[in-house]
Amino acid sequence: MDYQSLFKEHVNQLKAENRYRVFANLERKAGEHPHAIWHSDTGPKDVIIWCSNDYLGMGQSKRSIQAMTDSVINHGTGAGGTRNISGTSHTIVSLENELAALHSKERALVFTSGYVANEASISAISALLDNPVIFSDSMNHASIISGIRYGRAEKIIFRHNDTEHLETLLKLQPFSRHKLIIFESVYSMDGDVSPILEIVNLAKKYNAMTYLDEVHAVGMYGSEGGGIAQQEGLESEIDILQGTLGKAFGAMGGYIAASDAICDAVRGYGSGFIFTTAMPPALAAAALASVQHLRQSQMERNAQQRQSKQLKKRLYEYGMPFLTGNTHIVPVMVGDAAKCSQISKILLEKYGFYIQPINFPTVPKGTERLRITPGPLHSDKMIDDLVIALSQTFKEVKPPSLVSTNADNQALSA
Repeated sequence: MDYQSLFKEHVNQLKAENRYRVFANLERKAGEHPHAIWHSDTGPKDVIIWCSNDYLGMGQSKRSIQAMTDSVINHGTGAGGTRNISGTSHTIVSLENELAALHSKERALVFTSGYVANEASISAISALLDNPVIFSDSMNHASIISGIRYGRAEKIIFRHNDTEHLETLLKLQPFSRHKLIIFESVYSMDGDVSPILEIVNLAKKYNAMTYLDEVHAVGMYGSEGGGIAQQEGLESEIDILQGTLGKAFGAMGGYIAASDAICDAVRGYGSGFIFTTAMPPALAAAALASVQHLRQSQMERNAQQRQSKQLKKRLYEYGMPFLTGNTHIVPVMVGDAAKCSQISKILLEKYGFYIQPINFPTVPKGTERLRITPGPLHSDKMIDDLVIALSQTFKEVKPPSLVSTNADNQALSA
């Protein structure tokens, strides 16, 4: 069998469906965020990144850089093994204590990534429950789906953020049956927020545990950056909070925060925790410095929220098609995979703005978009320049979303 041709055929299928990912060769430079160097075919060029998950620029903060540098000098680059062998460094323990305090939980458990945190925790918890049923929001991301799959529990999907549908499904299960409701606080592609209080109340009413993924919210919301649950005063009502260190905290890694019993159980049964080399002390040190800073500083969050509102204001004034959620994620809708990639390419090559196109399977076909994440270091002038470039490029490419928006505007003015 010609194995290579088989793989090439599948890759060509991606290209034919406009789902082939082209990665921009970027070089971030400390202290210059959101600027970066794009190593293009014609040479290096300065560009502005508009789609980073380093939402607050903490990955380039002097505090975190210094903490990582000092840790490398003092402790070296590697962890030395899995947590069960020789990888439980003092820095990781300190980070876990800080995260537990951030979320007002008894304990926290750190993993090498947010994906691993979800996959290992959900699968372990599911396997330890007695004949459980998992209720999963239809928009939950891939790591949650993978964790549920590996846990081999019965899965029931409820419509996105639809608590009436969720209650209908919960009613069909015996009260005594073990249940786990898994959902996110901020959904990364639409930028909408889940009804946490309503879901918590349903969990209490129908004897279910709650698992809340806050990866796009930790660092960004709440009095100390604890996420939407902290902002709404509901942290104590959630059984398991999951977060990441690789987005607003600007480092790398993931974690859960829960009771001592739950964290200890995941530590003992989660294969993704047991068999993975631990996070290097230097990464833990950078994350710890970032968490500590954002627990006491509102400056970065306030500046980000201001710029997010400013971008939405300017997009509205230019009649651009975007989702008007109240979070830091601003999806500008395109509605066609090929044109989404084309717009992204023009913005990069002609204007020096990097926004990666978001196509299927990340989002449903027909809802392709540019996912913009303005940060505290994007200036008002940068925002104005971006919106003008977007407007001109959309007029040139004429994506379906723009046609739809124009039709809607004409109908409203008629």
